[in-house]
Amino acid sequence: MQAEPPGTAGRIFSAVALIEAITWAGLLVGLYLKYGSGTTDLGVQIFGWLHGGAFLLYLATAFIAGARLRWPMWALLLAVLAAIPPLLTLPLDYGFRRCGLLSGPGQGAGRPQR
Repeated sequence: MQAEPPGTAGRIFSAVALIEAITWAGLLVGLYLKYGSGTTDLGVQIFGWLHGGAFLLYLATAFIAGARLRWPMWALLLAVLAAIPPLLTLPLDYGFRRCGLLSGPGQGAGRPQR
C-alpha cells in the first residue's frame, strides 16, 4: 500500500529537514577544515550560523507540522531528537513519508478514517 502524498505541512517539514541536514553537512566539513586540516575556520563561521538557524527553524516546523498533521507524541519526540545527530532528519523524513505521517490528518497509514 502506497502512502498518500504529503500535504502542505508535510512538504514544508520535508524541505526544512533537508535544509537542516545540508547545513549539518556543511558544518561537519567546516569542522574538518578547521580542526582536521587546520586550513581555515571560515566554514565553521558560515555554517555555524546557518545550521543554528536551520536547527531552530526545524524544531519550530516539527512542532507546527506535528500539530497540523496530528502526530502521536512518539512521532513528535522522534522528530525533535532527529535534529541532534548529524543528518538523521533525512531518514526520519523518509520513514515519516513511508508510514503516512506527512499526509494530511485522517489520511495515510495508521490514521483513523473519518
